[in-house]
Amino acid sequence: MAEAAPIEYFIQGITSTGKKFRPSDWSERLAGVMSCFGPGVRKGPNAYMQYSLYVRPTMIGDLKCVILDSRLRDIEPMAFDFVLNFAKDNDLVVTEACELQLDHHDTESAAQNTR
Repeated sequence: MAEAAPIEYFIQGITSTGKKFRPSDWSERLAGVMSCFGPGVRKGPNAYMQYSLYVRPTMIGDLKCVILDSRLRDIEPMAFDFVLNFAKDNDLVVTEACELQLDHHDTESAAQNTR
């Protein structure tokens, strides 16, 4: 049986009342704080900063967002709760979604339809 796709939470840079969230770099700051959680994280004096695979900033249209991967809950529940509580405390809009995996047949069909 196929494993269920992980749930992703899209934390949008807009409040429930429609106001744009400030400061303008909030998504990069939040993702930066969470950069130490995840696989392949380098530590030590020669480490460089990279965003976690589980908390990453993005743009959807002209709206800054943070994508929170539910797999962070399994690795570090307190970090997962921190990110969701940040959204709740700041009255940010959160949308839950999951990535749909295409099977091999669907991928071939999609490729043929683009020819």
